[in-house]
Amino acid sequence: MSIIEVKQLTKFFGKTKGIENVSFNVEDGEIFGFIGPNGAGKSTTIRLFLGLIHPTSGEAKIFGKDCIQYGPEIRQDIGYLPSEVFYYDHMKVMDLLKYSASFYKKDCTERTCELANIMELDLKRRIDDLSYGNRKKVGIVQGLLHQPKLILLDEPTSGLDPLMQQKFFNLIREENKRGATIFFSSHILGEVQKMCNRVAIIKEGSIINVQDIKSLQDENYKKIKVTSDNLDEKKFNLPGVTKLERHNGAVNFFYRGDINVIMRLISAQDVSDVTIEEPTLEEIFLHYYE
Repeated sequence: MSIIEVKQLTKFFGKTKGIENVSFNVEDGEIFGFIGPNGAGKSTTIRLFLGLIHPTSGEAKIFGKDCIQYGPEIRQDIGYLPSEVFYYDHMKVMDLLKYSASFYKKDCTERTCELANIMELDLKRRIDDLSYGNRKKVGIVQGLLHQPKLILLDEPTSGLDPLMQQKFFNLIREENKRGATIFFSSHILGEVQKMCNRVAIIKEGSIINVQDIKSLQDENYKKIKVTSDNLDEKKFNLPGVTKLERHNGAVNFFYRGDINVIMRLISAQDVSDVTIEEPTLEEIFLHYYE
């Protein structure tokens, strides 16, 4: 079952394109990555899901219901963590979270305290006394206190120190095990690679690929390093080879194509070492953007 269904979703701000003809599905129980640099359209897409802005054309459905027509209903089961969090300064953390919890038809008191303990958040402090990182913790608790079925994360780790980031990732994995579907939008590719099952790459408001992480790596190019004292790197200048260079007695290049072709070429040389690696998600991402 698809929790999120997006078909030809388009949003223009006047003549400025936010996103155009975006289509993809997110399945029940997935941790789905949504990656692209700042300005690619990630936050615009999430705001359309939440009904905070209306599409120019196309549609988005969550839980099988249109995000605009049934917005108030579906938001009961959505947790949202924006990239930037802003609050009423003079409220205490607990008062703010109680106010947030009042919008849901359940008692969130126990879960609120549990999440605050995990994130090491002092509920008695005033919002205006908090650092940016601690305000981000408030946003995390606020987004999860009602145990939502769908969690939308927009650059969630900005402002968190490495220890808190790890606690946050563990918390999101636990929410996923509980049954929540996660939509993880980020430009930090290592986080996406570590957390997600599938990923969509967005460039200048358009989707350029949707694939599971392993296939994205397996079907892409290989990183190859051939070490030899007397190797002529020009021998490897053939179709499918890119970024060919010689450095410290080794020839380095990327290769996409029949691996047997390149292996026969290597075996015909007098080499001392060969390394073949999968590319990182960051290298794949840069490949698409180049």
